[in-house]
Amino acid sequence: MTLKIKRSQLLNAAAEAGVAAESAAAIWANLERGDAGTSARLDAVHVLYYFGALISILGMGLLGASQWDSLSGLGIVGLGLAYAAVFVGVAEWLRARVGRVTAPVGLLVTMAVSLTPVVVYGIQREYGLWPFEDPGEYRDFDTWIRSGWFVMELATVATASLALAIYRFPFLTAPIAFVLWYMSMDLTPILYPEADWAWDERQLVSVWFGLAVLVLAYVVDLRFRRDFAFWLYLSGLLAFWGGLSSMDSGSELAKFGYLITNLGLIAAGVFLRRRTFMVFGAFGVIGYVGYLSYEHFEDQILFTMALGVIGIAIVALGVLISRNQQRLSLWADRVIPVWLQRFRPG
Repeated sequence: MTLKIKRSQLLNAAAEAGVAAESAAAIWANLERGDAGTSARLDAVHVLYYFGALISILGMGLLGASQWDSLSGLGIVGLGLAYAAVFVGVAEWLRARVGRVTAPVGLLVTMAVSLTPVVVYGIQREYGLWPFEDPGEYRDFDTWIRSGWFVMELATVATASLALAIYRFPFLTAPIAFVLWYMSMDLTPILYPEADWAWDERQLVSVWFGLAVLVLAYVVDLRFRRDFAFWLYLSGLLAFWGGLSSMDSGSELAKFGYLITNLGLIAAGVFLRRRTFMVFGAFGVIGYVGYLSYEHFEDQILFTMALGVIGIAIVALGVLISRNQQRLSLWADRVIPVWLQRFRPG
């Protein structure tokens, strides 16, 4: 169970337990050294840090795509590496001054990592290294599903993983997560190389790839104390839930199975202590109820009224859960068997 406490609370609790104030202060100092600069904090300074990094990433990636296409392959490589070198150089200078990885250091490294697909694209464009297909201009990277992007995505995952091993900054999992999401779509024309691969194949690949990413996120969540799994969970859920929800099931039993799957996501959210699962599961349940309303009870005024009551009840339940989250967590700790607790992250 994760708790957020102040220094004064720790000292008071230590005093009540008979622990010397000096020892409690030493514990607090040790915790501070371990997590300083890396914990996610929602204050004005950190919002500016992340906002600036996202603006830079978008500017060099999505918004600056047409500028990359105006250069030659080697020009793209040279400019991309120059930008990355500046970002990493400033990050290392800041780390040397502070003596640890702070949020600005980690975000600068993330900005450098985000240039990986640009650099790899430049190399492939210059030498014609397209193991699957020529995907066209770089500006289409975020628009079209093409097998030619796969090498760029794989290189980005490898670069981000290396940076994560060096800097241990949790936000470095964000580029890994979103590139994995892109990869789940670009894998379809690789696994189904025929030219007329259908939407059904894309959905199937998305579901299984998303499930694999969720398993990877769970392993990461179990292994590390710090939250390196959030973005992986989000990416896996986007691929798994998105693919599953877009499938056109032909039977009521399959649609009911979709409902059960989303209820399972909500239960998984309780077990894993992850609200993201609950949100996706709740949207799935709402979608199923909406389907029932439209297909089977369209003209039933009482059912429409019941949906309104159910909607209000769901909102009230959300407020109740939010206010009693600590008690619910303690209740789950008591209800879940001891042998199962060791498989529960956090």
